[in-house]
Amino acid sequence: MRNSLDLEGRPQDTRVVVAMSGGVDSSVTAALLKSQGYDVVGITLQLYDHGAATHRKGACCAGQDIHDARNVAERIGIPHYVLDYESRFRQSVIDNFAESYASGETPVPCIECNRSIKFRDLLATARELGASVLATGHYVASRALADGSRSLVCAADSDRDQSYFLFATTREQLQYLRFPLGDMTKPEARELARRFGLEVADKHDSQDICFVPSGRYTDVIGRLRPNAIEPGDIVDLDGHVIGTHQGIVHFTVGQRRGLGIASGTPLYVVKLDASTRRVVVGPREALRMDHVDLRDVNWIGDGPLDRAVGSGLEIFVRVRSTRAPQPAWLRATGDGYAVDLVAGEEGVSPGQACVFYDAPSGRARVLGGGFIQSASAKGVANKARNVAPPLVEAVRG
Repeated sequence: MRNSLDLEGRPQDTRVVVAMSGGVDSSVTAALLKSQGYDVVGITLQLYDHGAATHRKGACCAGQDIHDARNVAERIGIPHYVLDYESRFRQSVIDNFAESYASGETPVPCIECNRSIKFRDLLATARELGASVLATGHYVASRALADGSRSLVCAADSDRDQSYFLFATTREQLQYLRFPLGDMTKPEARELARRFGLEVADKHDSQDICFVPSGRYTDVIGRLRPNAIEPGDIVDLDGHVIGTHQGIVHFTVGQRRGLGIASGTPLYVVKLDASTRRVVVGPREALRMDHVDLRDVNWIGDGPLDRAVGSGLEIFVRVRSTRAPQPAWLRATGDGYAVDLVAGEEGVSPGQACVFYDAPSGRARVLGGGFIQSASAKGVANKARNVAPPLVEAVRG
């Protein structure tokens, strides 16, 4: 008989490592599994020099958070360990974050943290401790498939769904990961925290860039990649200089405010050219892209990626964490993979993730995704729209 984690064996004979950040979600995960009788071990990662971030609201894995995680572990009666991952976090996440920004991209450090720190390094540590699974407080779900493998599914609480940040999870990792909060809402999780008597029940949620204690990410990038804060020109779509700037790191694709130039019509950042330190601006319509080239594609759909894609695979994609999935075609190219957006999308930014789903909403399955290498307006969306009525109709409802 399989237990609540979809494993053979009694809960008391099943060791589970829980990644405890000190927040309400991971704390509830640990308390819930402990209440079900599992042999729970809590691990908190010290990821950066938290001295300056200890009292910053929204910082995860900082000094106060380690203290909170330790208190929760003591409250529910489980062993708790703090592991120093500062060096590997700096190399895998912070350095990559700075390099990406210096290259004119808009990175998502949480994705790299999940991929390389939590689901690679911490997962390996959990195995060494004899755990059958690594459980986290992410709002996403895991489902068993007929062939014995597991799929990644959007959370029941769409407002909290974190599938966008987990697209890089591999099939092998999914076999070992569990997400107990995937089928509940945030209010339900907080209510459980109160029921378990956890002091973190009403603690604020953590924010993304946890390693920036001041909230000014440009300080970190300027220290690690000084070239990113060198001045340059602001140009229009024809290359005419219409202003200057103090570093491309201060801009993101789609940005309208804070450009520092006067214009009779609204202008938006259309492109960042790190090689020339140029910020290209234009009207809003210049932001709409329909072709996206990808790098580092991860596939967790059925079968091999090339076989699934064939001459073109109908999917739904999310190009930013705050955007809803929209219909698209996934295609193989001469040197990788690309996505053709059926209706186009504004502000598609290199460095962001393009995540694949099998449905536009609800408990959609995550099929994988990749990082946006570049985006362009090639008009291919019109062609895709003519041959993909099922996708368009699905979006229209």
